[in-house]
Amino acid sequence: MPDLLNAKLSRRAVLQTAAVGAVGIDPALRAAVYAAGSDAPEKKEVKIGFIPLTDCASVVMASVLGIDQKYGVKIIPSKEASWAGVRDKLVNGELDMAHVLYGLIYGVHLGVSGPKKDMAILMSLNNNGQAITLSKKLADKGAVDATSLAKLMATDKREYTFAQTFPTGTHAMWLYYWLASAGINPMKDAKVITVPPPQMVANMRVGNMDGYCVGEPWGHRAIIDGIGVTAVTTQDIWKDHPEKALGTTGEFVKKYPNTARAVTAAIIEAGQWIDASLSNKMKMAETVADKSYVNTSVDAINQRILGRYQDGMGKTWDDANHMKFYNDGKASFPYLSDGMWFLTQHKRWGLLKEHPDYLAVAKQINQIDIYKQAATAAKASVPKDVMRTSKMIDGVVWDGKDPKKYADSFKIKA
Repeated sequence: MPDLLNAKLSRRAVLQTAAVGAVGIDPALRAAVYAAGSDAPEKKEVKIGFIPLTDCASVVMASVLGIDQKYGVKIIPSKEASWAGVRDKLVNGELDMAHVLYGLIYGVHLGVSGPKKDMAILMSLNNNGQAITLSKKLADKGAVDATSLAKLMATDKREYTFAQTFPTGTHAMWLYYWLASAGINPMKDAKVITVPPPQMVANMRVGNMDGYCVGEPWGHRAIIDGIGVTAVTTQDIWKDHPEKALGTTGEFVKKYPNTARAVTAAIIEAGQWIDASLSNKMKMAETVADKSYVNTSVDAINQRILGRYQDGMGKTWDDANHMKFYNDGKASFPYLSDGMWFLTQHKRWGLLKEHPDYLAVAKQINQIDIYKQAATAAKASVPKDVMRTSKMIDGVVWDGKDPKKYADSFKIKA
């Protein structure tokens, strides 16, 4: 009996040593160790904040479908009112994690969007699926895309107001990049305000803004309500761009690494489930449309999640690059170059005064090892390279190789 007990203790010690992260251990071996039960989640219930947007879906469905329980955790979705509120609750520990703007996490980490705190991105939650909406009044004057908007602004002089959802967030960066691609300097030629996503449509209805960038369903909702038109989708600005992320604090990852991995695996699997079939996407749309989540009609969500687009001016099209939650592993992988891109834009628009160490910051924030372990557990594909190459709407290529040169190369900047 003592020999048997010693053998069990010895095996457990070996498993735990490997799991704690011996240098060079293969991710697949680590995953096998975790599956052996030596690395159970330290925290069984995880409160995850979300904003009422279609791209909160993988967090919600991981909970609703019970996928989280498969990995030994219970996700408690918590509906939040604004990105600033999400930021504050992440920083002070009221939320364990959040469905959050990629650039918000980077901004907090560097102290340029509120209190400075070490932050972490466990995974990207989705690619694509945002849009820039212009008011029907602008469209009636001929402003239906970036070029015609620039022409109108040059001839019909007044203060033009555009809204984004958070100063360092994705929507601000898409809006600024798009305006600048047409020669409009968002810092000088327009007034830019911050509005929480669910309030965009109401604010446009009463004339508080000329245009806005936000996630679905609030782009399509403006078309349904007849108050706006889709000038561009964000996938046309950057095909398969990073959008929301599963964010938390660096402190949480250090304290609860097994929990972080388990939640990541559950949400990766939920993303796989959503992308797997049209019927799953329809079920997802019906679920997240509920007042507990997005609180809108199902038809405001289910069209664009299937890639069926209308621009509000009679044009309809099928977009193969619509919102995706898995995309063969590309939608969920936290590429280092994605995080670095947001830093280049923060520098471009004066949010960062000096060039940061782009790669070092991305390595601090994006938890590549945890993601790979979680992906192995979820049987998900993992891209071979932590960097990727992308071509933007203005033809400029971003590959992450020389971020300082890239950030300084733009003619229009702060």
